[in-house]
Amino acid sequence: MNAPVRKIIHCDCDCFYASVEMRDNPALREVPLAVGGRPDQRGVVATCNYEARRYGIHSAMATAQALKLCPDLVVIPPNMEKYRVASRQILAIYHDYTEVVEPLSLDEAYLDVSDSPHCKGSATLIAQEIRKRIFETVGITASAGVGPNKFVAKVASDWNKPDGLFLVRPNEVDAFVAVLPVKKLWGVGKVTAAKLNKLGAETCGDLRSWTLADLERHFGSFGARLHDLCRGIDNRAVSTSRERKSVSVEETYTPDVPDLAACIAMLPELFERLQARIKRSGTELAAQKPFVKIKFSDFRQTTVESAASVPTLGHFESLIETAWQRGKRPVRLLGLGVRLGEAEGVEQLSLFTDSEREI
Repeated sequence: MNAPVRKIIHCDCDCFYASVEMRDNPALREVPLAVGGRPDQRGVVATCNYEARRYGIHSAMATAQALKLCPDLVVIPPNMEKYRVASRQILAIYHDYTEVVEPLSLDEAYLDVSDSPHCKGSATLIAQEIRKRIFETVGITASAGVGPNKFVAKVASDWNKPDGLFLVRPNEVDAFVAVLPVKKLWGVGKVTAAKLNKLGAETCGDLRSWTLADLERHFGSFGARLHDLCRGIDNRAVSTSRERKSVSVEETYTPDVPDLAACIAMLPELFERLQARIKRSGTELAAQKPFVKIKFSDFRQTTVESAASVPTLGHFESLIETAWQRGKRPVRLLGLGVRLGEAEGVEQLSLFTDSEREI
C-alpha cells in the first residue's frame, strides 16, 4: 500500500543568530558579521550573515580562519536567551496552523499541514503566511520548502534562500530529485558523498541505476535509505515528540590538557555540571550507562561507555583512563554523559544529596 500523500512544510530562518543581531542593531546589516566564539579560544562560527558568506565563511568554521578570509569580519558572542525568545515566538506562529510540528533546532522545523483548515488547505499559502508573520512579529526572514515528504520539503527550503519559498508538487518530485547532487540526500555527509562520487554517482539520477543489493553491499543498511531517497521516497512522519536518549556536558580546553592526571583533575567540575543538567531535565530515574568522550590534540576522537547503572565520579575516572590510553597525548576536549533508559524499575540514583538545590 502506498503511503498517503502529505503536505509538509520545512521552515528555516535565514542565518538566524546573525539575523536577530542585525534586527537589534541595523548598523550590522551592511557589514560581514559572524556570531561565534573568540579566535584566541579556538572559537567557531555559529552562523554568519550573507555578507560574510561572500568571503567563503560558513558555520562551524574556526573563527581564526574566518578572520583570515575576512579581516574586517565583525564577530560577536552568541546571546542564547535572546535567540530562545525569538524561537518561542516563531514556534507559537507554527502552532497557529497545525499541532503537528517537529522542531529541529531553535530556528528550523517541519510542519505537517495535511489536515490544516487554514488558507483553504493550501500548504503554499500557509507557508507564505507563516513567513510574513515571522517577519512582522520577530523581525527576521525565513525560507520555506513545501513538498509531499520531509526530504523534499527540506531540500526545497534551501532552493530560494534567503527569504524564499519553493514548492515541489507530488508530480514534480521525480524530476526534482533526479538532478540533485547526492550530497543533498538526507544522512549523506562528506565521506559518503565522496565515496558515491568515486563510484560514479554524482546525482540522484545516477544512483537510480544501482540495485538495492548493490547499495546494501557498499553501504550496509544505509543502502536501503539511499535507494528510496534518490527516488524521492521518504515515509517518515513529522514527529511532535523527540525522545531524549542521553544527557551530556563537554568542555574544550585552551591550552590542551597535557596528560591523564590533568584530565582526571578536570572531572569533578564536569561531573557537577552533568549532575545539574540531569536534574534540570528530570531524568534522574532514567540515567544509566555513563560514557566519556575525548578529543585529542590531533583531533582524533574516542568514546568509552560503561554498563554501570549508577554513574559515579569513580566510574567516569575509570572511563577517562581507558579512553586516554587510546591516544596518549594532550586532550583538546572532554565530555561526560549518561544514556537514558526506562525510568520504571530503575532504582533512584544517588547522584544528588538532599542539600543540593536547583539554582
